[in-house]
Amino acid sequence: MIEKNRWLMALSAVGVHICIGSVYAWSVYVKPIQETMNWTLTDVTIAFSVAIFFLGLSAALMGKFVEKNGPRVSALLAASFFALGTAGSGLAILMESKLLLYFFYGVLGGCGLGIGYISPVSTLVKWFPDKRGLATGLAIMGFGFASAVWGPTIKILIEAVGVAGTFFVLGAVYFVIMFASALYLEAPEENYLPKKFKKKLEEGKKTIKKDLSLLGVNEAVKTPRFYGLWIMLFINVTCGIAIIGVASPLLQEVVGISAIAAAASVGLMGIFNGAGRIFWASLSDYLTRPIVYIIFFATQAVAFYILPSITEILLFQIILYFIMSCYGGGFASVPAYIGDIFGIKELGAIHGYILTAWAAAGLVGPLIISIVKDMTGSYSQTLYVFAGFFCVAFVVSILMLINIKNIEKSRLSE
Repeated sequence: MIEKNRWLMALSAVGVHICIGSVYAWSVYVKPIQETMNWTLTDVTIAFSVAIFFLGLSAALMGKFVEKNGPRVSALLAASFFALGTAGSGLAILMESKLLLYFFYGVLGGCGLGIGYISPVSTLVKWFPDKRGLATGLAIMGFGFASAVWGPTIKILIEAVGVAGTFFVLGAVYFVIMFASALYLEAPEENYLPKKFKKKLEEGKKTIKKDLSLLGVNEAVKTPRFYGLWIMLFINVTCGIAIIGVASPLLQEVVGISAIAAAASVGLMGIFNGAGRIFWASLSDYLTRPIVYIIFFATQAVAFYILPSITEILLFQIILYFIMSCYGGGFASVPAYIGDIFGIKELGAIHGYILTAWAAAGLVGPLIISIVKDMTGSYSQTLYVFAGFFCVAFVVSILMLINIKNIEKSRLSE
């Protein structure tokens, strides 16, 4: 049997994630679908909301399936669901059926999203015991950068072959890329160590940090650490989604720039979202995951609090892009954090459960914005609410560190 290359394994994971991450380019479809179908904005937006909901639901429910059947079978299933959901959306447009669009793009596509998101991650953690953060950051970076790849592609295709034709073409393209990527995915042998890293271990030049525990998903959910991690991801995503949702009007309201300039700034946010995933996740290999999350929340609490009072456009944008890097970094560092505190026994299943925080945040973030905006008449005031959220997350992240240190001390004293 030929030994597989772990960097090609990472590339295969990127292949899966860059396809399913096209969900972030949904906004490019919105106006063309509205104009073609004569549907309202709400009608079209529901498809995206359903997809994100089923992402969280399928990630939670299918986590054990991923662990039991391995990354290849799981990613092939994700490829089938996501490609069929995309192509089926073209059929829904041809048949002028909103319900079919919700079923294909929302339910089927959403299930492909959830299964595809968690499929390669636990495998990469096993292939990179020496660089957990870097490995998961690489894969999840693909998800963050996807809108930069597919956004312009969708626009060009719609002009060339129409909305329905675009769904058909991309359904086929996604299937080919995801299918090819899935075929290479495979878990390494038990207790796998890279040759160079193994040699350094034997020479005493490197040490491998032992995981805090080795728990299955049913055991993990009974620990306070699971809920601490859930709350931390929930708050990071809630506030991140909020800033994505209000960035354009906020730039116009606070800094006073034009709508076109604001749109350009929002476009750049996607790049920092993707770059933050690889940067922060890689940094967490050196600083440790608990410290990186403490940095996330301490700095973002300050950033959200001062943002409404900054009228200098360059400084405003720097802080905005920093927030987006933390938003992406929060996603990318979670799988490695799970591996550190629960082990890799059922990492995919635990990751799936933790991702329900994403689905919940997708509902709560926009709701808080609309409530505070209606009450105060200003987008700026919403940021003070989210600054308060980050203070809570900061406290939780400190408690997580204390809990981990206490467990490590009790283990040493045994």
